[in-house]
Amino acid sequence: MEKFARLFTRLDQTTKTNTKVAALAEYFAEAEDEDKIWTIALLSHRRPRRTVKSTLLREWTSEISGIPGWLFEESYYTVADLAETIALVLPEAERESDESLSYWINYVRDLGNLDDEGKREAVYDAWNMLDTTERFVFNKLITGSFRVGVSQKLMVRALAKYSEIEENILAHRLMGDWTPDSTTFMELVFTENPSDNISRPYPFYLAYALEQEPAELGPVTDWQAERKWDGIRGQVIVREDELFVWSRGEELVTPKFPEYHPLADLLPNGTVIDGEILPYRDGSPLTFNDLQTRIGRKNVTKKILESAPVVLMAYDLLEYEGKDIRELPMQERRELLERLLEENDTQGLVILSEIVPAENWEDLAAARAESRAFLSEGLMLKRKNSPYRSGRKRGDWWKWKVEPLTIDAVMIYAQRGSGRRANLYTDYTFAVWDGDKLVPFTKAYSGLTDKEFRQVTAYVRKNTLERFGPVRSVKPKHVFEIAFEGIRESTRHKSGVALRFPRMLRWRHDKPIEEANTLDDLKQLLKQYG
Repeated sequence: MEKFARLFTRLDQTTKTNTKVAALAEYFAEAEDEDKIWTIALLSHRRPRRTVKSTLLREWTSEISGIPGWLFEESYYTVADLAETIALVLPEAERESDESLSYWINYVRDLGNLDDEGKREAVYDAWNMLDTTERFVFNKLITGSFRVGVSQKLMVRALAKYSEIEENILAHRLMGDWTPDSTTFMELVFTENPSDNISRPYPFYLAYALEQEPAELGPVTDWQAERKWDGIRGQVIVREDELFVWSRGEELVTPKFPEYHPLADLLPNGTVIDGEILPYRDGSPLTFNDLQTRIGRKNVTKKILESAPVVLMAYDLLEYEGKDIRELPMQERRELLERLLEENDTQGLVILSEIVPAENWEDLAAARAESRAFLSEGLMLKRKNSPYRSGRKRGDWWKWKVEPLTIDAVMIYAQRGSGRRANLYTDYTFAVWDGDKLVPFTKAYSGLTDKEFRQVTAYVRKNTLERFGPVRSVKPKHVFEIAFEGIRESTRHKSGVALRFPRMLRWRHDKPIEEANTLDDLKQLLKQYG
């Protein structure tokens, strides 16, 4: 644990990529293999589940430290991190421990088998033998909230430096359905043939949002344009007569989409298709809201299958006849994908994403403007000679989304944020006018600068009308322009509507609350785009 805590400190104290890579590479060179694989797991978001409620940790910390609950909460709001606050206020440990990271992770997991009193004794004992930084890490593991400013891409880069294995090979090996309980560090990192795991997907290639003028990308003939569909990015894999479906979040979701099961017989072995899991019926896509009825459900009922059937909108071909073809130019991969779907009848389960024709950038701008009519978010622009890369890379793939819908709304409630913003009011509820009353219709917590959040917080503290637990109702005064990607009817909300991806576009200092939009304006948008 000491080595890992030292690594955690080094990573937390720098924003320089090369410094983080060096720290990780040095750690991999000196740590035990069991700790190495758990470090990879933690940085790959394979964290142990939470085993102790935060309310109990708060209570126990107050008991040990002698700090009353209200003072602990004020300390938490100042520090802005629960695990760190606990580590700081506890008295110094009476003993020392030289146990490993893997020991403490198993210790944390075993807490789940104890009753509250047993958990209390075990946590007390751990706190009494760990120093402040080690306690901080331990607390993060208990609460299931372990995070550090290291992306998986950066972690792969450090592993490549340590192991002298190419990054793209390592990125492939680290994907898939593995845990530190099912494999070892040596098996995971140094296995020569990563395809031995037939279910393993390839790292997804992700696009950046296009911020420049598209004409700056060069001749339109160098680019392939497709609709940006609003579903779940996924890979469909057929190997050894078995089907595997992976989401972009590295989740194996095969059981959630039984419609795809016939593809194990309809597609040849050694096929990996990258595409969009898209709700689709009668030749047209449905909305993402239809797909949401299936997300997170353990059992997919016949009714759900009938109300929200899915297809795979095929974008790219990553493996063909058992060969990794990601290094081929995209245009060649597209030709192979077309051939694959021509030669194999997928019975409508796989649909080729159509290319949007254009003679110039003006044609594509016009096609982009029509995106909502296709239930699309905009266009994807892909350089025709680009390989299929790993992760988010600039230059070859861009998402050119339509401008968001907007509405001007009044802030009526505010709540404290979390993490580093725990001492600020950053989560707001917004309302529009319904006659002479303000009706709440959405929440948003992103889009403002830190300076603006501090200004809003100062206003909330001076103009609170009522308190409802952590929520404050405030005197209506400030108007914000709310941007969102879609709107739908909702019986759960008093306003009758729900927004997709709402965020604050700007603070309308120029607009009095009387000029904010109305519920009728929202319903008009619902008719037009819902």
